[in-house]
Amino acid sequence: MKNDEVKNGVSLFSQSEYLMEGDPLEEIFALNLGDFISEHLISKDLAEKISSSSKDKAKRLKDQLKELISIYSSKNTLCVLSFNETEEHAIYTSIAKTVKQMVEVECCRIYMQKDNQMMLVGASDENLGHELSVDFSGKDYVYEDCVTYVPMRAASHIYGIIALQTVDNNPLNEEYLTLVLSIARLFATSIKIQAQVDEVNRLTEDENANVADMQHLRAELTALIGDLCDYQQNFVEELAKAVDMKGQYKVSHSQNTANLARQICKQLGLNEKTTDLIYYAGMLQNIGKITLPERIFATSGKLSPDELKKVQEHINTGVNLLMNINFLSEVVPYINYQTERYDGSGKPEGLKGQSIPLGSRIIAAADAFSAMTSDRPYRKAMEVSQALEIMQSDSKWDPVVIEALRQVTAK
Repeated sequence: MKNDEVKNGVSLFSQSEYLMEGDPLEEIFALNLGDFISEHLISKDLAEKISSSSKDKAKRLKDQLKELISIYSSKNTLCVLSFNETEEHAIYTSIAKTVKQMVEVECCRIYMQKDNQMMLVGASDENLGHELSVDFSGKDYVYEDCVTYVPMRAASHIYGIIALQTVDNNPLNEEYLTLVLSIARLFATSIKIQAQVDEVNRLTEDENANVADMQHLRAELTALIGDLCDYQQNFVEELAKAVDMKGQYKVSHSQNTANLARQICKQLGLNEKTTDLIYYAGMLQNIGKITLPERIFATSGKLSPDELKKVQEHINTGVNLLMNINFLSEVVPYINYQTERYDGSGKPEGLKGQSIPLGSRIIAAADAFSAMTSDRPYRKAMEVSQALEIMQSDSKWDPVVIEALRQVTAK
């Protein structure tokens, strides 16, 4: 530290990155000592300067809060926050039906806290109008009377409950339960953030808003958005695991595909934002399978025409599902076109060469390579060299991507 800084006393107060023009007294005001200092220790001119600085700090805090809520919006999370009361039942019912398909239960019901009671807001069946009371006592979930209850908990507050009754009246298996727990955390954190956003809007419109209140809100909102990002990633990972379980993969195919796609991105020198999106798309490229029954993948016989149609359309189903999970909407193009082929022989549009999104070309190659080099119920895994030879000799794959894949696997 420089000597002149020590002499000016900056070393005592340089804890904040938000110091006003290098003025250490801003830190004093953060400790609510400003009135005492101005009355007893400093001149009138300096007191006026501090008063002006305090107003500037309030404005700067409001700008920072506005920036935070622009980073977070209902478009960056589950689509359960931007609806009015007339839409509530339809949206929660749709979510309940989707969860029912995902984890193959008899029924799914969603309850939300209203007037200090848990009220049913949506269900996969027609049994509506019930209240609910469950004592979680710090537990992650409760299983009783053949129903699994999962709280939507953020910090210590429970905003709602997801209730699931299985077909065979047994508890949910571990993979599905973990997925529902991740959904519940995402819901609750999103709801808590929305409440904070409402408070930000109130404070930023208040000319006399307290600086300390805004500082506290800034810290809390920043932490919540960080939590939300973690929960979003956890949700993607758990969803991918559930997809792999349904698809009868012996290993985590989606995770392997995503990891390989990320390595190819780095080999090609793509930026971090694009790499992350392609990684998520790799995790979720088979997401449509989550709505298909497990028996379709377990059968070794011929599928019925209806079952075959469902399997063929699983990409479209997955894209529609992702469109309802707003923070994942940016990965939709990569997934939608992953079945296109470099020579124009693919679907759904018959795109060719560079007209196919690069992310889709990377995922297609990573998915195929991962599948070839993994054991499946009906065959053994190929050697890496054999899989590469097949892909290098086939015009379906982008040769630039395949060369990057070759370099990655050679490391």
